[in-house]
Parts: sequence; structure tokens; C-alpha cells
Amino acid sequence: QVQLVESGGGLVQPGGSLRLSCAASGFTDSSYAMSWYRQAPGKEGELVASISSVVGRTNYADSVKGRFTISRSRDRAKSTLYLQMNSLKPEDTAVYYCYARSWDVDYWGQGTQVTVSS
Repeated sequence: QVQLVESGGGLVQPGGSLRLSCAASGFTDSSYAMSWYRQAPGKEGELVASISSVVGRTNYADSVKGRFTISRSRDRAKSTLYLQMNSLKPEDTAVYYCYARSWDVDYWGQGTQVTVSS
């Protein structure tokens, strides 16, 4: 059974930092890309960052380039996905979701709330 479990959200002041983690388990192999999405109230979901399965190529939304870093540790079919978020802004407030796609099946975590406020 595939599971994606996020952690690391919380309340932080503008300019602060947080690191999100997503523990992935249950995959039959390690050849799956992973991403972070976010959903703010009243707004459409946004792809924040993604990392490819083999070479680790990364992509970022323009809104987070230079402030967020996606990375991934891997041990066989298990992975932990990270999102280091620096220089946080109030507009980064959202529920952040971990996402993986394997063998044409989409998997989502339960989400973790990030609130940036003074």
C-alpha cells in the first residue's frame, strides 16, 4: 500500500524558514517523480516544485525560485521528499501536498498547513 506522509508545517513569521518532509513508502520501485503542490484558500492549486526520479532534475514555480529547494533521499523503493522554504512570505500560506506518480497512478499525501504571519 502506497503512503505519502507529510510533516513539518506550522506557523512562521515572514522572512522565516520551514522544512517540509514527505515520507513515501509502498512503491514497488524507485522510478517515480515527486512534487510539492500547494492550495491556498480561494485559489487554484499550484505546482511548487518537482524532482525527477533518476537524475534528480528539479523545477520550480517562478513564485518560489531562489527561496525554496526541493530534494530527495532514496533507499530502494522508499523515498523522503523535502522542501526547504526560506524567506517565507505571507502569500506562501497554504496547505502543502506531496505528490508522486508511478505507473500512471497519482498518489497524494494528506497535506500539511503552512502559515506565514506576524
